Amino acid sequence: MPGDHLITSQRVSPELKARAEELRRTMTSAERMLWQRLRASRLEGFHFRRQQIIAGYIVDFYCHAVGLVVEVDGKIHLGQEAYDQERDEFLVALGLKVLRFSNSEVERHMDKVLTVILNTCQERG
Repeated sequence: MPGDHLITSQRVSPELKARAEELRRTMTSAERMLWQRLRASRLEGFHFRRQQIIAGYIVDFYCHAVGLVVEVDGKIHLGQEAYDQERDEFLVALGLKVLRFSNSEVERHMDKVLTVILNTCQERG
């Protein structure tokens, strides 16, 4: 399975763990909206974690069973496209699939976003 080793064998610094916890507390409204639809295996039984640390990166949402990372991009991502691309390429090299949606897509087209996520989970599952 893609990324089987990513969660169980990684060492995480206290600082990175604290940052992930902070990001859980301060999610954007779009992240909160999507989390309400993904949490507790609400998307056809696929289990997602939020603000998951993977190989030194913190990803917005992660489904370990199918190796899927879901990112919700807000204003903070403007101007850091090169960093995001490098990060995505690193995660893909680990065998993960990365989906990116804008805050606007999540807020205005939630059903379409969920359909893309579900279809990807089913394809990879």
